[in-house]
Amino acid sequence: MSNLTYFVSARPEDKVLVWLRGEISTPPFSAEARRETGALLRQLQQGISLSLPQSRPMPNIGVRCHELRITNKDSIWRIIYRIEPDAIVILDVFTKKTQTTPNPVIEHCKTRLAQYLKAIK
Repeated sequence: MSNLTYFVSARPEDKVLVWLRGEISTPPFSAEARRETGALLRQLQQGISLSLPQSRPMPNIGVRCHELRITNKDSIWRIIYRIEPDAIVILDVFTKKTQTTPNPVIEHCKTRLAQYLKAIK
């Protein structure tokens, strides 16, 4: 995978963010939603475990995979991520329009995760 994007953490002991797909920018995120997302990702980088309502496990994608939940003005955003010992791997960022995560999103995340795991071996 040559399209990996790494963001160095502010502190050496923090986990890096590895973006496989998606971005957090205004627009389409509101400035407030972008700040909330940044704060939550920062907590993950520092090793803080998040739970509902901010995050929920996504075992149907893979081990240590979760869905970060961001409520914006008029949309609901989801960030699928995996917690690694040294990184937070972002598998996808998307707007959620239904109660369930769409199957194509789940399948694409599984594929990206498999490619990532193969690339880091």
